[in-house]
Amino acid sequence: MDRQCRRSPHFSNDILEFQRIKLRPVPEMKHKVPQLPFNLSLRKTSSTTKTSSLNAPAKLYGKDLSEYDEVDVDALLAQLSPEEINILAKEVDPDDNFLPPDQRCSYECTKSPTGPLDRKKLIEHINKQALETPDQPEFEPYVKGTIRGKKWIPPPRDQRALEVEEQIAIDMGDEYEQALSHATQEEIIDLAAILGFHSMMNQDQYHASLLNKGQPVGLGWDGITKSTQQKIYPMDPPNNTDVDESIKRVQEDDPKLIELNFNNIKNISDEKFEQLFEVLPKNEHLEVLSLTNVGLTDKTAILLAEAIEKSKTLRVLNVETNFISPPVVVKLVKALLKCRTIEEFRASNQRSAVLGNKIEMEITDLVEKNTSLLRLGLHLEFNDARHRVAAHLQRNIDRNT
Repeated sequence: MDRQCRRSPHFSNDILEFQRIKLRPVPEMKHKVPQLPFNLSLRKTSSTTKTSSLNAPAKLYGKDLSEYDEVDVDALLAQLSPEEINILAKEVDPDDNFLPPDQRCSYECTKSPTGPLDRKKLIEHINKQALETPDQPEFEPYVKGTIRGKKWIPPPRDQRALEVEEQIAIDMGDEYEQALSHATQEEIIDLAAILGFHSMMNQDQYHASLLNKGQPVGLGWDGITKSTQQKIYPMDPPNNTDVDESIKRVQEDDPKLIELNFNNIKNISDEKFEQLFEVLPKNEHLEVLSLTNVGLTDKTAILLAEAIEKSKTLRVLNVETNFISPPVVVKLVKALLKCRTIEEFRASNQRSAVLGNKIEMEITDLVEKNTSLLRLGLHLEFNDARHRVAAHLQRNIDRNT
């Protein structure tokens, strides 16, 4: 006999209610529910949270979040007074990146502007306010010798660490023991200098031992090194080279003019540099050109690069301590490939102290293609560039000897 399942009317109603809830579209949240003040009907809870299981639904004010889907936020805001809306605006941060910062910040200054910003006066006002503001009184006055709170006591050290720090006795033999026991303090200092124990002596003792001058008086193990007086070297004489006359001699290809030195001449104009670099390729006797600390810029350095490409006799070029940028230094090194006569090129201490990795790699590649360059005066920061340049210059030297 088949048993028929009789359904109660309450059970059928539950199924219909479940289907209705399941097929109901989920309403869209147009507004976030803000945190309301104390005087509203919604009660403000504490900031503490309770740990719930993963299966428990999220709740707000003791209700499920789904119950707030139908809440009309605009209607709640309409019930607030202007003062309550102002308080709510200060507590809620509008998460909108398109709003300017002054509208997102809760701080509002009610003072009217007094004028344009004056940084000096503002700092003076801040300092004045800091000096005039009295210090906050301490809850407990300071009493010398009184310990407040719990005093820190270091934990006991491990016995194994203490055993490691114990001094290790070294048996050096009877001969060494006897020799060191009868050695004087000066002899021990000399021995430390020979063995390279720099931390056992000061600088004066070390140099005196190496030069065999004897130990300075009053400088034993506990002696203090005094600062040595700096040596005064005479100033370099001014460069009295006549710039106009030298340019004229270069133009006329004077056979006696083999070296031209313009170092430290400050008043050379760009027009005179242009005249010099214009007649330089036509000269067949000039071998050394020194332009150190003459104010050479990128504009004139580019003309120099074009001139040395056509030079036939120039062997040494020095443009140190000028205002040449790293890209123009690369152009000068690149011009050496066409010259093929320059054996020494110096261009350190320019406007930029650091050339950079890209510039140094370009210079390294150009130097490795040059078979006539023997000496290069450039400060290279990276070890790879220094080693490659030094190895290639050594190969060039070996090849030419």
